[in-house]
This record gives sequence, structure tokens and C-alpha cells, in this order.
Amino acid sequence: MNTRTRVLTGTALAVALGAGTFGAVSASATPAPVQAAAKKDDDRNFTTSTHLTVDAATRAAQAALRAAEKENQKVTVAVVDRNGNTIVTLRGDGAGPQSYESAQRKAFTAVSWNAPTSVLAGRLAQTPNLKDIPGTLFLVGGSPVQANGAPVAGIGVAGAPSGDLDEKFAKAGADALGDK
Repeated sequence: MNTRTRVLTGTALAVALGAGTFGAVSASATPAPVQAAAKKDDDRNFTTSTHLTVDAATRAAQAALRAAEKENQKVTVAVVDRNGNTIVTLRGDGAGPQSYESAQRKAFTAVSWNAPTSVLAGRLAQTPNLKDIPGTLFLVGGSPVQANGAPVAGIGVAGAPSGDLDEKFAKAGADALGDK
């Protein structure tokens, strides 16, 4: 082997060994304390909440609709999540066109204040500007759904000839889930 071949071979071997050593050190150099600190930060930045499943929301809506049908009432039932987003809406046969939006807004109002809308409608006498809050409807017919005392959903019913009937049906939907 001539000198030039030996130098090139030696240089190539040195480069290969150096790269292998650098790669091994880099691969094992993950700092564990940084990962642990990131996990603790994540725990402080996030919270866990309880949500109604689509199946549970559907069960509640169906229970409310059945209660209305037993009394020959044509209603719409809406179930919203804690943030007021609609999970499910069931419009009963023959329910009026206004009942769809009214049911959703009653459900939103009930979950927002964690109270039946019959209670909230009574507060309008003292605070009439409550009705100006977007998305709300302070008419009787909404019921909150709670888990461990906290609101997780709202059920709104609209279309019966009285708000008392609407709220009775909404409560039947909430009762179908049980208070946990």
C-alpha cells in the first residue's frame, strides 16, 4: 500500500469513528430534568372537565321527546354541552318552526347559569337587561344537567303551549341521565 492510500484510508477510518462516537453521544444526551419540568408545567396549564357523550345527550333528548309525546305535545328538544355547543337536537313530528332555535337557546341559558330557566325568567324583573345577552332566552323550558354539582350540559324544550310543560319535559330528559 502506498503512502497516499494509507493516508486516505486512515482519514476515512478516523472520520467514521468520529461520526459514530458523536452520534452515540447525541442519541443518549436527552436531558431527563427538562422533560420532567415540562410535564409539571403541562399539569398546571391544563384542566380536566366532564362532558356529556353523544349517546347520553341522545338518550336525554329522546326521554324528553317521549315525555312530550305522552302528553300529545309537539316539541323540539335540544341538548348543548357546557360551552353551549349543540350536541343533539330532535324535532318532534309537527313541532313549530320557531321551536328549533328556542329549544337551543333555552338549553344554552340553563347551562350558562346552571339553573332552570323558570328560575332565571323570574330574575328578569330585577335585571331586565339579562335578556340582552346573546344566545340566551329567558323563557321557561330549559334545565341544566349536572355532574357532581357542576353544569355539564343543558336541555331545552320548546313548542308546548306553556313553558311549564316545556320545562317538565326538559327535566324528564335530565332525569334520564341521573345526577352524578
